[in-house]
Amino acid sequence: MSLKMPRYKFCNTTNKEFANTLKQRVNDYFKENQLDRTGDWRIIFKSILVFTAYFATYFAILFSGVTHIGGLFLMWGLLGLGAAMIGTVVMHDSLHGTLSKHRKVNDILGFSAAVVGISGRMWKFQHNVLHHSFTNVKDMDTDIDAGAVFRFAPHQARRWYHRFQVFYAPFLYGLMTLVWVAVKDFATIKDFRNRGLFRNDKEVRKEVWTSIAKKLGYFAVFLFIPMFVVDTPFWATILMFVAMHFVCGLYLAIVFQTAHVMPEAHFEAPPEPKIKENWLVHQMLTTANFAPKNKALSWVLGGLNYQVEHHLFPNISHIHYPKISKIVKRTAQEYNIPYYTHPTFFKAITLHFKHLYKLGKETQPVPVMAR
Repeated sequence: MSLKMPRYKFCNTTNKEFANTLKQRVNDYFKENQLDRTGDWRIIFKSILVFTAYFATYFAILFSGVTHIGGLFLMWGLLGLGAAMIGTVVMHDSLHGTLSKHRKVNDILGFSAAVVGISGRMWKFQHNVLHHSFTNVKDMDTDIDAGAVFRFAPHQARRWYHRFQVFYAPFLYGLMTLVWVAVKDFATIKDFRNRGLFRNDKEVRKEVWTSIAKKLGYFAVFLFIPMFVVDTPFWATILMFVAMHFVCGLYLAIVFQTAHVMPEAHFEAPPEPKIKENWLVHQMLTTANFAPKNKALSWVLGGLNYQVEHHLFPNISHIHYPKISKIVKRTAQEYNIPYYTHPTFFKAITLHFKHLYKLGKETQPVPVMAR
């Protein structure tokens, strides 16, 4: 099946010295300290802790005997928080192949995507292949393509209702994982088939049936079993299931949106399949960090507050980001390359919603930032 999408290329001769210096310094860091680029006992311990807390909450919902609606809603909310943490702490690194140096361990823990109810394979296509390769590039990065619902980038058409996107964004962000579980995986399969990312139609059919089987299992475990085991009305269980996804979706959406959909971030809409920048510099121009000094937040988010380092070196586990961030920042300053970072998570969230407000109010598309 042919590749039915633009073959964008980066101009890696631009800022070549910066790119080579940065890669050499990071390589030297691992060599001098005799470290593996993947995770170690810390991430294994954290993974065990997160999974234990998650399934303890799930079994408490089923067997603790709590029937008070308020108490159950609280536990379902905690279950949503746990699912989001599994997504950031375990799933993200394992599907990048960086949680462990052993491929089988990464593959096994990659099944944690099923806890969120999504296809790990489709996530890898969308996230690892498209988003990481072509961050904030029109028609390539599906993370900034929300159809007509949102206007995330200056090159996207403005609709009259986008003036309200700053208000309805939190609600729709909260529905993100629920929509993903219900329909998005199948829409993604269709989209990627059209893009030629599957080898043949047999592979497409296999992915469809695999996704159906996983989703039936997911709904059986997290919706139908609680319906019949917990002494609450069916409608209440459905509402609590939705509430769980709302917590999970809002958590994940905010974390990832504050990395790229920001006022300072560059957005590319090249007239031809050529981007006039080095790939590493492109990642720095389209990505931002937040709260680098908040160790507790970094632990909870699986290091995703260090998005710059993650995008520059997606083959390195998040446990190394705090150290290599100092190398990245120092090298960027030497070569006069922007290094976007915000002191707190709250500041990053505020700027993200200011970005939504600005793009929703502008009557004409603003020009894409020139190189």
